[in-house]
Amino acid sequence: MQPNLLREQVPLSVDEVKQFPAIERRRNPGVPAEQRVAGEIAVFQELGKALTSSLQLDQVLRTIMEKIDEFLRPDNWSLLLLDEATQELYFELAVGKASQALKDVRIKMGQGIAGWVAQRGETVVVPDTAKDTRFFGKVDEKTKTETQSIVAVPVKFRDTCLGVIELINCIGPEGFDPRDLKLLEALSDFAAIALENARHVKRIHELTIKDDCTSLYNARHMSFILETEIYRSQRYDYEFSIVFIDLDHFKQVNDTHGHLVGSRLLAEIGNALKEHCRLIDFAFRYGGDEFVILLPQTSKDNALNVARRLHKLIREATWLAPEGLNIKLTPSVGVASYPVDSRTKEGLLHLADEAMYLVKNTKRDSVAAANMGILPDTAASAESAG
Repeated sequence: MQPNLLREQVPLSVDEVKQFPAIERRRNPGVPAEQRVAGEIAVFQELGKALTSSLQLDQVLRTIMEKIDEFLRPDNWSLLLLDEATQELYFELAVGKASQALKDVRIKMGQGIAGWVAQRGETVVVPDTAKDTRFFGKVDEKTKTETQSIVAVPVKFRDTCLGVIELINCIGPEGFDPRDLKLLEALSDFAAIALENARHVKRIHELTIKDDCTSLYNARHMSFILETEIYRSQRYDYEFSIVFIDLDHFKQVNDTHGHLVGSRLLAEIGNALKEHCRLIDFAFRYGGDEFVILLPQTSKDNALNVARRLHKLIREATWLAPEGLNIKLTPSVGVASYPVDSRTKEGLLHLADEAMYLVKNTKRDSVAAANMGILPDTAASAESAG
């Protein structure tokens, strides 16, 4: 539900719920017990198959959604997930006529019935919301609905609460079937497994495309992104540019301070480069002390301005100052652009790398561009560009 301040309230325990007699709700009444058991077994088989055959979180969660709707028939139901950064619940899935109004609602841990369940990791059954002081009625005003009862179940993996499944108006006048509660809790376990699987898949994917030292994208992913950008630029007649950056005399840092300091320096520089990129730009660690910046929809002239600013950023900063090391560095920078310099991935990489090595093998501490050579008065240009 919508956030509200937590008030003291003794929840209805699972044992108390079991005292409620089974009721005939909107699902087919009079279903033989054997048929119902067979149906529940089929549900678990289907969910187990979904978990083992698909790594698509959305697909598994929607299968769970369908089974909740099929067996429990609530007016509205929702899956709220925990945003670990803000410690707030948000509506990942919401089904029913109030779903659109709930998409921007956030609930703090401990607030409302859903927040209470997430904080304590306990199931709560509220047969009459008018008698529960935790219920916050303003969400009904927003969604133009009337919440009479709530069943809220934590979605937990081991001892960690990942979210809450909340059912609205599925309790009849005689209570909530404890067998249904067990089914709902089992479905929440499947949801927790699906969420944890998705987290592992995301983490594995990140490990395959990111550099461990700097957390920038790695060279393998750069190749893929470059191919994608070439295709996009060909189709829509865009320009784009790449900037090669090599740190001058970086070996001296390793020789003087050790490789661990060198790694921390690379990480700090990588983070600074990323912070000075636009949201549409990509920053990569190409290898060793080399970085590549991909600038979509950027002409060669504009890319040269970016290259000058990044050159100035690196040469004028004092690195690892909080550690008392106060390291100073200069970079050699090369620029190449699509389509003026090359229309292929290999050609662009070669030309940008060649421009960078032109600087590195002559004066260092400067910027060069493909088919243009070393730019004159780079430091002065950087001053004016800043």
